[in-house]
Amino acid sequence: MFDRSRIAGRSLAAATLTAALVTLGLTVPTPASAAPTRAELALRWAPIHYQDVDATGSHALGGRSDYITKVDFDGDLNGRNNWERTGQAGASLAAHAYYSVLETSSHWYITYLFFHPRDWTDHPFFETEHENDGEGVLFAIERDGSTYGVLRSAVTVAHSDFYSYTPAGSTWSGGRESVDGTLQLQSSPHDSFLHPVTAQEAQGHGLKAYPQYNINGDGIVYYPSTVAETPSNGDDRDVRYQLVDIFTAGGLWAQRANSSLFANLGTFAGDDSGDCGTGTWDCSTNSANAPWGWDDGNDLPARGELATDPAKLSVEYFTVPGTASRTYTYNPYAAEAAALKAAAKVAPPVID
Repeated sequence: MFDRSRIAGRSLAAATLTAALVTLGLTVPTPASAAPTRAELALRWAPIHYQDVDATGSHALGGRSDYITKVDFDGDLNGRNNWERTGQAGASLAAHAYYSVLETSSHWYITYLFFHPRDWTDHPFFETEHENDGEGVLFAIERDGSTYGVLRSAVTVAHSDFYSYTPAGSTWSGGRESVDGTLQLQSSPHDSFLHPVTAQEAQGHGLKAYPQYNINGDGIVYYPSTVAETPSNGDDRDVRYQLVDIFTAGGLWAQRANSSLFANLGTFAGDDSGDCGTGTWDCSTNSANAPWGWDDGNDLPARGELATDPAKLSVEYFTVPGTASRTYTYNPYAAEAAALKAAAKVAPPVID
């Protein structure tokens, strides 16, 4: 049987002690908060994302070809039918983005992938288009003892080039690569945080920090969330996108050997069926990349290392004060390191 008087006495004693500590000007200890999950970290730092939209030409599908979505938006994991199915009834273009979180003792590294079923053009001369499109961004977050850490840098993927940024007040500066601009932060109407802001161009979907790319006329503003919304039209300025963990069971990384989705390690499978290339210069095949296939051929980091070894890439791109650990406490890519390096040596040049 509980002794209620004893419990009440203990509560009174604890309250008396707390009051005494406050009176003496001493800090009252508070219970430690639980560390955030990787999903919570990804949601906290996910960018507010500006997507320019072009509705002209038959390949634009009235603007829908510029919507971000899942790789299996059409209900299957076949990358070679995505061009045709983008405009078909029943295909869901609900907004999603993929993420991975890698950890060291000093930093979190969060990579985001924005997928489009089409990389397209309405220009008939000297421009190509292709099935599938994958561009994205890497954020480096310093583990400073606060719940979500502090954002130090971003590296974005625009086709076969990377661009580096730091937010105002960052302690990081240029390294082997010069900093290309300031990473802006904006508030979201759907949570209480300031988020970094990224933007993609229409058609080819290269990704840079806002406003180096921006909405020109029609466009969509995507906000990170736990739900996936479909734009009401090509000029919808408040659309929530849902995050999908690259490492989830059966997810994108688990599908890396699926020959229907990937032509080789890190490259999405895509063909020239349908009207891809019609009225343009050409439709290239197998031309879009997952994060472990991203590459800037003019830079020192190897193909895919933006996602698979971001600690290495960060110290190459930036001057990082103090000690940035290169030892991962969580990196699911590590077990495939040898295969990724071998694939990088024989992979065709990145086109995306």
